Amino acid sequence: MDQVRRPRGRPRKPALLGPVTGSGRLSLHEQAVRRLRAMIVEGALPAGAPLVETELSEALGVSRTPLREAVKLLAMEGLVELRPNRSPRIAALDPEAVRALFEALAWIERAGAELAAQRMGRDDLDRLQALQAAIEAHHRNGEIAPYFAANHATHALIVACAGNPPLREAHEALHARAEIARRRALDSHGRWSESVAEHRAILAALVARDGPRAGLLLAEHVSHTGAALLAALSRSDAA
Repeated sequence: MDQVRRPRGRPRKPALLGPVTGSGRLSLHEQAVRRLRAMIVEGALPAGAPLVETELSEALGVSRTPLREAVKLLAMEGLVELRPNRSPRIAALDPEAVRALFEALAWIERAGAELAAQRMGRDDLDRLQALQAAIEAHHRNGEIAPYFAANHATHALIVACAGNPPLREAHEALHARAEIARRRALDSHGRWSESVAEHRAILAALVARDGPRAGLLLAEHVSHTGAALLAALSRSDAA
């Protein structure tokens, strides 16, 4: 796979997002959190980029108060770095933090797959098979954005099918940081194809109701992604 080019430097009033509105069930700051999180995960706000209040407030159509609340919540998630007397900025990917993140994810998702293999229903398996078909199609067509949506849905569904709310909550808490890392890892040559093949094997183990194998394969899959990202970070540091 060719490397996916990411925008660098300070964001320029991101026009890809419409203004936040007061309609719906979410408050303004909750909507702002979702929009900003998506921009960070998708690379529109790259690592190290400062968050300029005036530009983001205008782009999102919100005042500074809900924007500041959103930034604080994203800082708690590890996506934003707060700096005294300076603008917040998008947190960089630290190798030690990446190693710890994927170590935690590997164990969480391994437990999720082992439980899901025994607890998921026929409808759940049908949904996983449909997601795998989508993953395969997006990979063939080089469609990176919809691929990531299907990839995330697959990981989330497996853990959800474990039927263990605390496990699911722990997984969701790490989601945004993991998605940034997964996208960066798939920039590595060949990792995308490997990832698709690994998903295929995980699905086969779940269909066979082989919990130990499904858990092992999913843990290895997560670990391989972490290793690919660490290698990419190492190359960037050496450049």
